Amino acid sequence: MKLIIINGPNLNLLGVREESIYGKETFESYFSKLKTRYSTIELLYYQSNVEGELINKLHEVGFSFDGILLNAGGYTHTSVALADAIAAIQTPVIEVHISNIFAREEFRHKSLIAPNCKGSISGFGLDSYRLAIESFMQ
Repeated sequence: MKLIIINGPNLNLLGVREESIYGKETFESYFSKLKTRYSTIELLYYQSNVEGELINKLHEVGFSFDGILLNAGGYTHTSVALADAIAAIQTPVIEVHISNIFAREEFRHKSLIAPNCKGSISGFGLDSYRLAIESFMQ
């Protein structure tokens, strides 16, 4: 099985930004743990703060991978282009969020990408990624 985690804007700052919301662990540290735990899965990681680069990565992997875990960050609530990119590819996408987007500011309650995703997982901290991996394993 070949999965990729794609993280959007500001997620490169995990471990140092808004620790009360996102925790103190860096994503690189957490990703290392995921790779150890799921050693039988080819697990890749990509992060960009640029919307077009996220779209390019979706196009690149969207016909050859078994699954995509996408944390689009703030683009979740604003990007029609990301929603269209997800709709255009064949690989299933699971929308992932570290925080519970429905318990935060009202503008975060609407996901433009969710209708084109296989499912959404939010509110379980970094463990949201593990839950998404587990869903692909079923």
